[in-house]
Amino acid sequence: MTESDRVLKLGIPAGSLQEATGELFRKAGYNITFSSRSYYPQVDDPEIECLLIRAQEMARYVEQGILDAGITGYDWVRETNAKVFEICELQFSKVSRRPVRWVLCVPNDSPVQSVKDLEGKRIATEVVGLTRSFLAQHGVQAEIEFSWGATEVKPPKLADAIVEVTETGSSLRANNLRIVAEVLQSTTRFIANPQAAQDAWKRQKLDNIALMLKSCLAAEGKVGLLMNVRRDHLPHILQQLPALKNPTVSSLSDPEWVAVNTILDESVVRTIIPRLKENGATGIVEYPISKIID
Repeated sequence: MTESDRVLKLGIPAGSLQEATGELFRKAGYNITFSSRSYYPQVDDPEIECLLIRAQEMARYVEQGILDAGITGYDWVRETNAKVFEICELQFSKVSRRPVRWVLCVPNDSPVQSVKDLEGKRIATEVVGLTRSFLAQHGVQAEIEFSWGATEVKPPKLADAIVEVTETGSSLRANNLRIVAEVLQSTTRFIANPQAAQDAWKRQKLDNIALMLKSCLAAEGKVGLLMNVRRDHLPHILQQLPALKNPTVSSLSDPEWVAVNTILDESVVRTIIPRLKENGATGIVEYPISKIID
């Protein structure tokens, strides 16, 4: 491969994860822009060529080598049974940082209490393969039909049960559904074609992208805190700091004073800063953290 031919074909998930993925890449230093008229997002890296693909189809195109790599859910890798190489897990989603859950649900007033009770019943879902495997593990045979959307409204008239994805459970509750069992937990994955992952240049490019993406996720909800402390007050100050790692303590020109630098959860700053002040810290500065690389 000549230097001019070095291009990584990267799939960006269209739909609910599109903006979250674009924002993560932008935080990582890759300026991706979307156009409503194009399936080819622009990126300020001449070595990357992006293509918008539905997350449901991503693993298949990566397996086939049409794409070198892509971002999709573990659920869709399992659903398509695609043979891909996982670069890393990226724990982010459109609502929360929790894994999404595929759950088996029935109406609140349904007599079904366990998976076994679905023998011979009709189940609607977008993940037919996952559902079939799950039922087989429980020795249950049922009629599984593909749902094209609005799956929550199908019970009880169009289906006895559904297998649907949820993050908060609010949509299930709004449709008077209760969970019988969890089928799968899924997080976002950065996957690659196995041959692309064995190519030295592509693998290095993929690892570099993964490093930057993960560093941004690691930094979410974290801030830096810098302060000056008298040496004799240092033990009391350090006791107040739930640091990511041991704080950095640096000498100042005045030998009686030191500078303390640390990283901590933003949610605790409002309670810790007053305690630091009470214990003798001065010149306290809070600053944003965009990336954390171990």
